[in-house]
Amino acid sequence: MDADEFEYMRANSVKHALKLLDNHPDATVLAGGHTLLPNMAVGLANPDTVVDIGGIDAMQGIESDGDVMRIGALTTYNEIVETDELWNRATVLTEAIREIGDTQVRNRATIGGNLVSPQPSSDLSAATIVSDATLIATSHNGERRIAADEFFLPERMTALKEDELLTRIEIPLVSGTVGGAYSKTQSPSARYTLLGVAARLSVDGGTVSTARVAANGVTNHGIRLPKVEDAVEGQQVDTDTLANAAAKAAAGIDESHIIDDNQASATFRRQLLEAYTQQSLVRTAERAGLTVPA
Repeated sequence: MDADEFEYMRANSVKHALKLLDNHPDATVLAGGHTLLPNMAVGLANPDTVVDIGGIDAMQGIESDGDVMRIGALTTYNEIVETDELWNRATVLTEAIREIGDTQVRNRATIGGNLVSPQPSSDLSAATIVSDATLIATSHNGERRIAADEFFLPERMTALKEDELLTRIEIPLVSGTVGGAYSKTQSPSARYTLLGVAARLSVDGGTVSTARVAANGVTNHGIRLPKVEDAVEGQQVDTDTLANAAAKAAAGIDESHIIDDNQASATFRRQLLEAYTQQSLVRTAERAGLTVPA
């Protein structure tokens, strides 16, 4: 079906975009268009006004500032994938992005567009949480910093306020012996992500000093798995340690909050969560230089 007529406005700066959104509070923001345009084509979105922010230079590109990588919200997936420093020092984020869609999707879709329109199975929710990312929201009052594990809210909502734009993402570049991995399974019919688990381990002398583990596709927003983190921190890594940690993946998650649909029942998702948590932990440990005995 064809989209209905709408008013189109193109912002040339963050300040200009905020002014347009002030004047048109019901407007829909267009970034890369990977979500909005298909939804308009099939009638899932029918905006009266569209504010295109895709040409704002200040929201594009990647730059290193000491031990922090700053990624503009309009940076495409491929720009991130092709940045070697991110692969070397923020592996889990880059791996999650490599697993999204195909080349055409990654050439167009933006990291910010994904984050502000989170789906329950969004690969980047778990990956940014595990990366200890900080999301920078900008309004007329200046910038506000939001930790990734506080950004994703139930019912596909985020911590962004109505008068804010997500303008960049900051990723700390962890030094020392660190491994990261993202493991996921796809819907066999629709080919989208069904469930994914992201992990990052810092290792000191063969012992895990810091663990970050998060999942998407379990509940209606990305969640951290603190019981798994607690089970591996301070431990020498072996198969039993990782298996025992993975077995705690669903601990503390309200059963009624686990997605139960025609793609996977809640019971099956719990099983998938444990299996992919273990897979992600094993790959992460190996990337951190640890030998995981069989």
